[in-house]
Amino acid sequence: MEMKTITLKHLIINKQKQIGIDFKPHKVIQALIKQLPDVKWSSEFSCVYLKNTTQHINEIFKLFRGVAWVNTNKFYTNKVIKNGNENLNLDWYRTKVTLKNKCPENFLQKLELKHYSISTSKTYIYMFETFINYFNSTELLTINERDIKSYILLLTKEDRSKSYINQMINSIKFYYEIVEGMPNRFYEIERPIKDKKLPKVISKEEVLLIIKNTNNIKHKCIVSLLYSAGLRRSELLNLKIEDIDSKRMVLIIKNTKGNKERLSILSEILLKDLRIYFKKYKPKTYLFEGKNNIQYSASSVLKIVKSSAIKSKIRIPVTPHMLRHSFATHLLENGTDLRYIQVLLGHESTKTTEIYTHVAINNIKDIKSPLD
Repeated sequence: MEMKTITLKHLIINKQKQIGIDFKPHKVIQALIKQLPDVKWSSEFSCVYLKNTTQHINEIFKLFRGVAWVNTNKFYTNKVIKNGNENLNLDWYRTKVTLKNKCPENFLQKLELKHYSISTSKTYIYMFETFINYFNSTELLTINERDIKSYILLLTKEDRSKSYINQMINSIKFYYEIVEGMPNRFYEIERPIKDKKLPKVISKEEVLLIIKNTNNIKHKCIVSLLYSAGLRRSELLNLKIEDIDSKRMVLIIKNTKGNKERLSILSEILLKDLRIYFKKYKPKTYLFEGKNNIQYSASSVLKIVKSSAIKSKIRIPVTPHMLRHSFATHLLENGTDLRYIQVLLGHESTKTTEIYTHVAINNIKDIKSPLD
């Protein structure tokens, strides 16, 4: 006998949080539904609902135990919240003078409590501020899925980039799902399909030219680390002195994307340069620091890579992330197993790492062109 199912949803009706209960018509389920306190029918959402309280949720589970499966996939979330960034403080935004509607305080507090990175926080704040100013004086909890779909469609017609629209959706979902505690309330909002672009890489010879054309030992170590360990720019900036394990010849990479600590390889050539750098610059906490021992900035790293690439007469603009792409591609071309590259890069899935198989040329360089 097939198990009957009811599905719980987050709804906002009359400016209040409600539990929507969706089910296929069945006499037993309909009889049990009537036993729930103050249950009502919504023609807008085509389901019954009752006030969202812990007591009502417990009553639903108790009432349908052994009778129907309570599907909560759209009600609860297993989403992992970023939790590894240090000392996020958004007072700069709280004191910001603006004529616009500002992000609500609970939005800012949740970013701080969940230790989101400063770059992600700035993006979410900017996007959500844009969103609430479009709806102007409309109460946030009265904005429904249809309103948001119309807004996303407007952004599409304005020819906003797919990245912009995805970031906007992320900020909206953060507010309603994380701040207001309504996971998957807007689960039917469609995202733009991402362009499947191949990662941009440069040759090993070009990488070595860039390293050679850096201005000083500090800049040389920065570029060398990005490439030799396949680091993201943020991971490089967060490296501390104790994260260099010269006995095991590994780097300990913390505060990574997804908050998963990992190891990467430490180049013997680079280690010699790092020792020279350390004696000359004497960093206190972070491996790379600016004036007054403050953590080095992301813009400085970008400037170092770009200017060194220009000196090297590289034909395309080079970014720090291109060095990471090149690291993975060159390892693959040298015969390194894709699973090891996945671990070194910190990818959760091999599917992410497999993109490098499309730019590695070791399998095609020996194929002779029909023209030749």
